Amino acid sequence: MTELHPAFDWQEIAQLALASRLLDELEETELHPQGLVTYQFSARGHELGQLLLAQLLTHPFDAASVYYRSRPFMLGSGLTLEEALASDMARVGSVSAGRDVGVVFNLPRRGRALVLPAGGDVGSQYTPAAGWAQAIQYRVMQLGEQNIDGSIAVVFGGDGSVATNGFWSALTLATTLKLPLLFVIEDNAFAISVTGPLQTPGANIAQNLAAFQDLRIWDGSGTQPAETAALAHEAVQYVRQGHGPGLLRLTVPRLSGHSSVDNQAYKPEALRQREWLRDPIAALRAYLVPALYSMAAWELLAEAAQQQVLAARDNALRQRTPDPETVTHFVFAQPRQPAEVGGLAAEGLRMPAGTDYPHPPDPRRINFVEAIRRTMAVDLATNPRCLIFGEDVGEKGGVHAATLGLQKEFGAARVFDTSLSEEGIIGRSVGMAIAGLLPVPEIQFRKYADPATEQLHNAGTLRWRTANRFAAPLVVRIPGGFRKIGDPWHSVTSEIDFAHAVGWKVAFPSNAEDGVGLLRTALRGDDPVIFFEHRAVLDAGWSRRPYPGDDFMLPFGRGKFITQGGALTVVTWGAMVERCEAAAQGLDVAVIDLRTIQPWDQEMVLQSVRETSKCLIVHEDMQFGGFGAEIAATIVAEIFMDLDAPVQRLAPPQVPVPFSTDLMDAMIPRVSQIRERMAWLLAY
Repeated sequence: MTELHPAFDWQEIAQLALASRLLDELEETELHPQGLVTYQFSARGHELGQLLLAQLLTHPFDAASVYYRSRPFMLGSGLTLEEALASDMARVGSVSAGRDVGVVFNLPRRGRALVLPAGGDVGSQYTPAAGWAQAIQYRVMQLGEQNIDGSIAVVFGGDGSVATNGFWSALTLATTLKLPLLFVIEDNAFAISVTGPLQTPGANIAQNLAAFQDLRIWDGSGTQPAETAALAHEAVQYVRQGHGPGLLRLTVPRLSGHSSVDNQAYKPEALRQREWLRDPIAALRAYLVPALYSMAAWELLAEAAQQQVLAARDNALRQRTPDPETVTHFVFAQPRQPAEVGGLAAEGLRMPAGTDYPHPPDPRRINFVEAIRRTMAVDLATNPRCLIFGEDVGEKGGVHAATLGLQKEFGAARVFDTSLSEEGIIGRSVGMAIAGLLPVPEIQFRKYADPATEQLHNAGTLRWRTANRFAAPLVVRIPGGFRKIGDPWHSVTSEIDFAHAVGWKVAFPSNAEDGVGLLRTALRGDDPVIFFEHRAVLDAGWSRRPYPGDDFMLPFGRGKFITQGGALTVVTWGAMVERCEAAAQGLDVAVIDLRTIQPWDQEMVLQSVRETSKCLIVHEDMQFGGFGAEIAATIVAEIFMDLDAPVQRLAPPQVPVPFSTDLMDAMIPRVSQIRERMAWLLAY
């Protein structure tokens, strides 16, 4: 008689494997054709390895990062059959309250692994898992939480995902930092219709990575119970014992199309038949009958699973569809309703409150860089969960010197350099934030954030997509904009991209005092924040202010009058504030520094324009589709009858920032241009 692997509850595995298979068949043959499930992804053929791994993740800080074919693992981690069907039917009881695709999973801990909120992008699951793994190390070694020692992170992906930026970024993080992270690659030989050799040379990522330093490799069947169980158990134990990361490749068949709209016409019939010969459910039955079940008992188990799935279907169908009135809920944090998981607030931690009244300890004016550095130092000392990292921020102190001396003062565990991957910097930040830390990553220049766009957008929507179950509060510092010279790579602002991104707050201070107040508010808040540090402001004389105190905090969405006037309102932010003030000298002009553009101070702007009846909006980002258009549209929609002149915008044309100083000066609004436009409006 077969000797079953003793580390697993085979009865549960059998029950959930059958239920998972029946869920897929029900959706494919009934619910999708009826239109009750509009977007279906089958896990048929992938069940065994996922269920085995789910049973092994029982440590108090174990977590998993999954993808769209991970429903068997979710069932093994505590997802109910009703929740699974409700998610695919977009009902209120789904894991996202109907906000996300049914197989884009998340799950707070239910005795087994916490499941990090997934994304719909292939490969986006990897770097957040690395961030969680790094958070385990930090919480054990820096915060002294010995009870979570030995916890690990596991990340699942298909063979197609090994070609992505996210996979290689996470692999670099895991191996260079020796993280407790296990990669599980379920290789079914197809990424929709694209075959393995086009994803990785030789179609075997495990073989290719065999020489990768500090990475242990396991490679074998994901359909043969004895072999798969031994591989899964050995891999988890290896990573759990602190040896470093590992990669487990499991070969599996994909017994259905990529999704409900894929008929697999690209697969020859003979190949499909060979795939069915590798069905893990058939292999599981052969492994457990008669070792654990008689054939009659197995049939009874299958019948019971069928009844459970049908009951779950009926219960899910009785659930309500989401209330349309709730569609805008949970974009941003609510003070009295923290997320269930993620950030300090979810763990009941509160940062000190502050004041919006500056009280400088001395009158010395400091530059913007020193103000930012001093603010970060205060919060590093105040909050042991705060970490600052990015390319060159450690010993060098950052290419803009904003972190100079912080590593020496607070240690390399809290202020550290990263590999050159913006995907890795932001993706790991998401995992850290969900794990209860406050990551403060730096992106060296605004243009360099482009490779991290996927992670930035996913982080912003995370609270909304999970209906406040999860949140990822982090503060991303991004320098950019022109300086004495410009170029297309270091001088971009493109703040409209972030203003348009769901769930992000965006600060764009023009001076040292506001920089302190807004950064401290960001560091002590519960939302993700883009904190823009304009290069022209970093050491500018105009931007210098006395340090406003260790408790100075400015609320987002509150603008400031730089000059007062009754004949024209000028709205601006960032480096254009100084230029607008200079242009307004001697004129009856009110210059408003918005300070933040998400949210922005609509009330201040509208009230000022009501009084002046004229408005000029000046910004550095290109005019076409820029944030000035949003302000102009709001003014026209809200107070059109109060206007005595057309709302004007002054901003660069739709071209990159040039390297030539002459060309740059020709495109970025100059003081003379601004004053000329002011005069035109005043005379209108």
